[in-house]
Amino acid sequence: MSIKKVMVGMSGGIDSSVTAYMLQKEGYEVEGVYLKLHNRTDGYHEKNLGFIEDVANFLSIKYHVLDLADDFSKEVYDYFVDSYLQGTTPNPCVKCNKQIKFGAMLDFAKSHGASYLATGHYVKTDGKFFYEADDKTKDQSYFLAQVSPDALPYMMFPLSTYKKEDIIKFGSELNVAYKKITEKSESQEICFVETIYTDVIKRHANIDKAGKVLDEMGNEIGEHKGYAHYTIGKRRGFTVHGAQEPHFVTKLNPKDNTITVGKKAALEVNEVLCSNLNMYIDEKEFSCTVKLRYRTTATTCDVKIQGNEVIISLKEPVLGVAAGQLAVFYDEAKVIGSAFIKSTIS
Repeated sequence: MSIKKVMVGMSGGIDSSVTAYMLQKEGYEVEGVYLKLHNRTDGYHEKNLGFIEDVANFLSIKYHVLDLADDFSKEVYDYFVDSYLQGTTPNPCVKCNKQIKFGAMLDFAKSHGASYLATGHYVKTDGKFFYEADDKTKDQSYFLAQVSPDALPYMMFPLSTYKKEDIIKFGSELNVAYKKITEKSESQEICFVETIYTDVIKRHANIDKAGKVLDEMGNEIGEHKGYAHYTIGKRRGFTVHGAQEPHFVTKLNPKDNTITVGKKAALEVNEVLCSNLNMYIDEKEFSCTVKLRYRTTATTCDVKIQGNEVIISLKEPVLGVAAGQLAVFYDEAKVIGSAFIKSTIS
């Protein structure tokens, strides 16, 4: 039986380095690939590639550098900026996983004769569905829920049953490379945001324009520093005249640079309209649990799909649901589909 080749997406960090190490120990022919996603000139890529070269030398494996900076800019970065300017809350990691990591990188792996693409994500797959990782504190199934069903048979996630402390122990076996990869900081949630997201937006638009704060009836009750500084549910950074209790952002209106605020109860949402479905099941009506944002508790709901839109009826109200975020449907630990939030119904 021939040895199968696995292409490993390598960042220079411990998770992807241990992924390559594990697969080699299991007998696979391993090659690495590093994604160049930004045209940075601050030594970022050189440092990462230094880590990867140490690991590759230790394992005696080949690695490639795949420059996808232009694709990333169009598919992820521009979408991120445009979303905030349009008053929605983007999820760039979801877009990147679909279009870049398990789109273009998977195509690259196949073109180089790999049977599988492996990464250091904490998630499970059986080739048909994603499942939550055993370590729920590291689980990344939410961020992969827009990946095409056609990609799943080619994906491997060796870390899916381990905790981070286990991976650190495995990493210690990587000899001279270990000290360097453990010194590398954890990946940022949004890789191109070095400080706060508004610093990125300011490179492309003047978002520091003071505007009116409105109540639910449309009355002016305060001031804010520019709508793009706010997301649904935010409770600071604006003034409400004479307020005796906290107010939260419930609506953004880029057209007239206003934000609408209300008391906590105003954040309650009972129905959600979504679009851009990516489903792993064929049913058009079903009950399940849904996560409407990462690191939130899944809540029970009824789902009705109509064309490329879906109506989610929540069994209990959820607070602070934001247009632009991803709704991920779960059957216990199994991901059965996802869709981007278009609007909400209180």
